Amino acid sequence: MKFMAVPNYTYLKLKILGPSWVITIGTSFHRAYKCEVKCCDHAMAIITSIELAVIGNELTEEAPDPKKSTGSFKIAEGSKEVLIDPGYPDIKVVHIGATLSFK
Repeated sequence: MKFMAVPNYTYLKLKILGPSWVITIGTSFHRAYKCEVKCCDHAMAIITSIELAVIGNELTEEAPDPKKSTGSFKIAEGSKEVLIDPGYPDIKVVHIGATLSFK
């Protein structure tokens, strides 16, 4: 079934051509305002969810792979080797910068 409707936003009326007369549907300004607020909230929720999905995709593309090796670590010039545990000289070694100021 096809029908035509004519909305009148000034008077908040909707007129529909019926079988033998014009059907007029009206509402109050308060109800129209509540519907408009709900519509805006729904639209913002849709926009926010789309933006959140885009941000999530960008973050997963930029995030480093934790299983991937980053390469070799180069020791900075002017650092010295310090033993953490003298009982294990081959295993527990830390490199500390020797050119740091005391400030």
